[in-house]
Amino acid sequence: MSDQDDQSSGQKTPEELEAEIALQREQLAGTVDDLAAKLDVKSQAQEKVASLKESATTVDGKPRPEVLAAAGSLVAMIVVLVVWRIRRDH
Repeated sequence: MSDQDDQSSGQKTPEELEAEIALQREQLAGTVDDLAAKLDVKSQAQEKVASLKESATTVDGKPRPEVLAAAGSLVAMIVVLVVWRIRRDH
């Protein structure tokens, strides 16, 4: 039988089978890597912290003005609530 007869009857050559197996191995390795990354909670947490730190600081590492303003507002609110509660209880 010739190669064309093998291909027309649905038979694959050893080279085609090896190429298909190699492709499936690569796909499986990618899937395993993706699953391992999803299960690595420590690195996900580190990435999240780095992302938050990057968004809260300027290029030179100083806090962004809007972050400082938000923190200041939060502290002011807490002080007002504490003072209000103390005055209410007396």
